[in-house]
Amino acid sequence: MNDSILGKKPQFSGHETFPLRQLWLKKAFDAVENRPYFGEAPKHIFADEEAIVDFGVGKNMVSSIRFWAFACNVLEESNDSYKATSVADTLFNEFHGLDPYCENISTVWLMHWFLASTPDKTTTWYYLFNHVVQQVFDREFIAKSLAGELENIKAKISQATLKRDVECCIRSYVPRANSDSPEDLSEPLLGELGLIVHNSKDSFEFRRGAKRSLHDGIFGYALLDYWERLEASGSVMAFDRVAHDYGSPGRVFKIDENGIAERLVSLEQITNGQIQWTEQAGLRQVTLKNNTEKSIKALKEKLLKIAYSKD
Repeated sequence: MNDSILGKKPQFSGHETFPLRQLWLKKAFDAVENRPYFGEAPKHIFADEEAIVDFGVGKNMVSSIRFWAFACNVLEESNDSYKATSVADTLFNEFHGLDPYCENISTVWLMHWFLASTPDKTTTWYYLFNHVVQQVFDREFIAKSLAGELENIKAKISQATLKRDVECCIRSYVPRANSDSPEDLSEPLLGELGLIVHNSKDSFEFRRGAKRSLHDGIFGYALLDYWERLEASGSVMAFDRVAHDYGSPGRVFKIDENGIAERLVSLEQITNGQIQWTEQAGLRQVTLKNNTEKSIKALKEKLLKIAYSKD
């Protein structure tokens, strides 16, 4: 095994054990966009004493908001400053944003994609949705499995840190029901997706299937995002990669093969043939009509707008 399963530098902390909440990404975006520095903000906006007042939460939660903003591709570093990413501006801009108050389910699916499709910042999320093949699992199994992978690549992470990360990951999709804490009982943003259900006290289960609340535009955006990450991907991709490869839409969204095929047919229609799906003589594949970086970027923007269209 090589270190590609957990990425080059696994990360298991930064969220301060707080799952992502409804308005946190919007708060982070506004904190940067509303600064008089041409859309950039000094890094201390998440660290100084004023941050607690500005964000209306405690110091640890401010750190958590910063973590989630970077993990969800809302903010990025720019020299000694922070700035909003282009996709965050497309979504959250007060004047032209597609979802300025983070109310649309498409935004939630997109954030799940950013968290679970790469191991860079949220390694446990990536591992859970891509490398755990069991339908039913528990926290201890995930922590032990991750510990084994880390041992293989000689990475040292404390067991306590690992357990807290696994707990935060699962609570991001399934709130802790047996707690008196209002923070634990409040609905995490990703809980709306229904990707994981709580079977019993210690047992959880993936909910696989068609995912009716996942818009074809978000699925298409994710497909192109995945396509861009592949080295020498070319203009043709095998169906099996889309459905089963690590970091693929099929794995991350937990969609079966029939559901993937249906979405590819829909994508051919809404992209006017820019994405084509063929199945001949047992050979199933997807073709990208123009796979230049500029063309893919334009198509991703188009698919986002389609996902949020009210038509």
